[in-house]
Amino acid sequence: MTKGKRISADIGGDALDSIRELGVAARLARTAAGEGQAAAAARLGVHVQTIGRIEAGEPGVAVGHVLGLLALYGIGVKPQQPGDR
Repeated sequence: MTKGKRISADIGGDALDSIRELGVAARLARTAAGEGQAAAAARLGVHVQTIGRIEAGEPGVAVGHVLGLLALYGIGVKPQQPGDR
C-alpha cells in the first residue's frame, strides 16, 4: 500500500479534492510554461517521480514540494479558516 492510500483514508473528501485540484493546476501551469516534468524536477530539486505524484494529486507528497512546484509557475495558495467561504 502506498503512503497516499494510507493518508487518503484519514482525510476528508474536500481535502482530497483540493489536493487533486492543486495537482491539475501545477500540471497546467508547467505545460503552459513549455516545461517537461524533468525540467520542473530539476528546478525544484526533487526526483521527476515527485512531480508526477504531485500532478496526479497523490496526498502523500510533502506539502513543501507541492507549494514549491506551484510557486515555480507563479501560483500562490492561501489557507482558508473555517467560515471564510
